[in-house]
Amino acid sequence: MAFDDRILDQAAAWAARTADPTFEDWDGFTAWLSLAPAHAEAYDLVMAAAADATEALRSAQPATPVPAANDDPAPGIMRRRWFVGALAASVAALGAVGLWQMQPGAYVVETAPGETRMIALEDGSSVLLAGGSRIELDHRDPRFAELEAGQALFRIRHDEAKPFRVDVGGNELVDLGTVFDVKLSGDLTTVAVSEGAVAFNPGAQNVRVDPGHVLTNVAGSAEYKLDAIAPTLVGEWSEGRLTFQDAALDAVAADLSRAT
Repeated sequence: MAFDDRILDQAAAWAARTADPTFEDWDGFTAWLSLAPAHAEAYDLVMAAAADATEALRSAQPATPVPAANDDPAPGIMRRRWFVGALAASVAALGAVGLWQMQPGAYVVETAPGETRMIALEDGSSVLLAGGSRIELDHRDPRFAELEAGQALFRIRHDEAKPFRVDVGGNELVDLGTVFDVKLSGDLTTVAVSEGAVAFNPGAQNVRVDPGHVLTNVAGSAEYKLDAIAPTLVGEWSEGRLTFQDAALDAVAADLSRAT
């Protein structure tokens, strides 16, 4: 699909804003995505190109680190400058080519520890991927995702005729009009819901997870645990916060490693 400069510029602007950890205008971002299918496609392609450019810029750094001066920017600021620089390079490249062909089939999105990435899906839904995470998506089926590692916050445009499905840890999740958080840490799957509901393994246990609830399951086990959780804590990592209560040390360590 070809994109005009206006759409590419808008996609780049939203990409830069959503990459900022302090970004809060998710309603505005979602509204822009819903205006036209090309918006989501342009955003996703700009983000993918920026990620590739970021990796290329990093690999071009000198092998011997240069000692940091006292007035050097904080690491978080440096990471954002890397991203914005890569974003500018990628948009310039897209503009020079004038045409970007979407590749059909499955594709993988992966983040480094301390990095987050917003993925705009073609149906108007979005997925915010936490640091140190990996997810597989499919252009042929934008209503499906497989979380292979880490954590993701899903904001799903509900379609009763074709519900959104997530595979994680050998389980299937089906949205019922939903904002929900999914985490795969080792063999432990955690599903927390803040809006709507999620069906856990509808073909087996068929457990409904409602807002303010969190379900945990160990891979290979038919057993699960359903607990209450404050809806405000669901996906709190996306705002730079982590709350732990009676959590195992390895679970705490895994969460911290994704965030830093």
